Amino acid sequence: MLSARAVAGVLLGLAVLAPAAARAGGDWNDKQIRWRSYQEGLAAAKKEKKPVCIIFYTDWCPHCANYSAVFHDPKVVDMTKRFVMIRLDKDKEAELSKKYAPDGEYIPRTYFLSSAGVLDAAIHAPRDRYLYFYDERTPASVLGGMNEAAKKLR
Repeated sequence: MLSARAVAGVLLGLAVLAPAAARAGGDWNDKQIRWRSYQEGLAAAKKEKKPVCIIFYTDWCPHCANYSAVFHDPKVVDMTKRFVMIRLDKDKEAELSKKYAPDGEYIPRTYFLSSAGVLDAAIHAPRDRYLYFYDERTPASVLGGMNEAAKKLR
């Protein structure tokens, strides 16, 4: 039988590990942003005549977890209403990840598509490499892409 000290140690260990598991892949603000599956999102974009924002992430990526926090910013939340938002796990959606990889399959990657589902590769982060990797720490970067896409795509 375990001593009270051993039981307390196990419970403390579980308490410490639980928040890390809940945060795997990040907190993408599911309460305020309507994330859709790929097929559902493309159908909705066509029907609603809205551009699409697709984000590739993984559960194990620390940059993805950081980037997910950007989607709690009120300006980003507001801007997502002008898009059909799709979030795809690169590991689980490997074929789609390969399809949307004009400069590689790094993560996180964010793309903007027309309501017809056509990628606009010209809309990307202001950088020379990893063009679709928006700043993971500040909303200004992805807001720039969203603003450009909202003006350009229908």
